[in-house]
Amino acid sequence: MAKAKAKSKDKSKGGSRTIAQNRKARYNYHIEEDFEAGIVLTGTEVKSLRAGEANISESYAEAKMGELFLVNGYIKEYEMGNRFNHEARRPRKLLMHRREVNRIAAAIQRKGKTLVPLSLYFNDKNRVKVKIGLASGKKAHDKRATEKERDWNREKGRLLKDSR
Repeated sequence: MAKAKAKSKDKSKGGSRTIAQNRKARYNYHIEEDFEAGIVLTGTEVKSLRAGEANISESYAEAKMGELFLVNGYIKEYEMGNRFNHEARRPRKLLMHRREVNRIAAAIQRKGKTLVPLSLYFNDKNRVKVKIGLASGKKAHDKRATEKERDWNREKGRLLKDSR
């Protein structure tokens, strides 16, 4: 019963509810620009997402024939789906404006960028959205610098907290 109340509380806030995040994306890539895209789903996929059964940590987006697709995103099969169930790792079409798609596709081909999904969430209208980032890969020394900066910020916060 407590879970049902928590879910209804979430909807009353009006904000977005995160389903899955790709935490390693910001560690492995320099995110230069991020976009919000809709995603084409079947009914059983949406029901599975409402239960929070998704993983986008190993997925990526690619441009094919003027369209964007989310590849290798995992959405668990819905238990009550029977024969209408979906394939767990099928490529899913992303919905964006034509100009954005063309600009992203050109950046991927010309500059050697990659499209990385950052998060999967329900927006305030209860539509499933994907936040994707146009990214370039980090080298090992960049990753070490990121870790060093994060540790320093953590330590700085502790020192400031103790000095109060």
